[in-house]
Amino acid sequence: MPLVSVIIPTYNRSALLEEAVRSVCVQTCRDMEIIVADDGSFDETAGVLRRLKKESCSGPGTLPFIFLRQDHRGMPGQVRNFAAASASGEYLAFLDCDDLWKPGKLARQLAFFQENPDLLISHTREIWLREGKEVSQKGQKHRRQGDVFEDALDKCIIGPSTVMMKRSLYEEFGGFREDLEIAEDYEFWLRITAAHPVGYLDEPLTVKRAGDWDQLSTKYGYIEIFRIQALRGLVDRSFFPGAKDITARKVLSRKCDIHARGCRKRDRISEAERYEALAKQYHS
Repeated sequence: MPLVSVIIPTYNRSALLEEAVRSVCVQTCRDMEIIVADDGSFDETAGVLRRLKKESCSGPGTLPFIFLRQDHRGMPGQVRNFAAASASGEYLAFLDCDDLWKPGKLARQLAFFQENPDLLISHTREIWLREGKEVSQKGQKHRRQGDVFEDALDKCIIGPSTVMMKRSLYEEFGGFREDLEIAEDYEFWLRITAAHPVGYLDEPLTVKRAGDWDQLSTKYGYIEIFRIQALRGLVDRSFFPGAKDITARKVLSRKCDIHARGCRKRDRISEAERYEALAKQYHS
């Protein structure tokens, strides 16, 4: 059984997917399996994967390569869960198909877990690229390790492609929500960080790429309303314990109020009134 199961969801990203898979194949850690879940692509994805599987990611030793396909659903959490259901590794490592790993990424995280046996999840620093040019992260100020729950409420502070976690932790929380088109990762990290500390490797081991291809995070031109939806689902079922519930309600109220003010500026009055009412409802 492999130590690490690499989870790669994809949809119509054949060229980017090939680069992502090859960044896994050159990992210095070889004790892994690669699981690609195709969400109904109609481009060259199947041919690319057949070729990569035939090559067996040539290197010192062959790598188990699992290719799964389903009809298109458009829910990234569901696709990740679809792949994870076939995983047999002790650890799960997620890689979006338009991102890349540096060659030592998996080995460094495994060593980090050995050095910190009480941790169940870790993430790494990212390099952000837009159309091949590095994007500055100087304005990104938030807590990255330990109890990061309060910072995670504001926005998604953990990049999926940076994460390695114990499979037992993934199973404890039931994986990603499958009915969220956007912010499914934000929601999952909230559930985990409310109960567990997070480890962080301050090393640029992951490359997050953006370019002229379609991305769900930019599909609608805004994302905050999806975070509101995700957070409401947790608050409404009293998921968070004690003081964390109070904090979550305050943040949710603030998010609703900000969204309402934006709606009023755009003369979407009925939507503004609805979110003003929600802001009052969740205010503690």
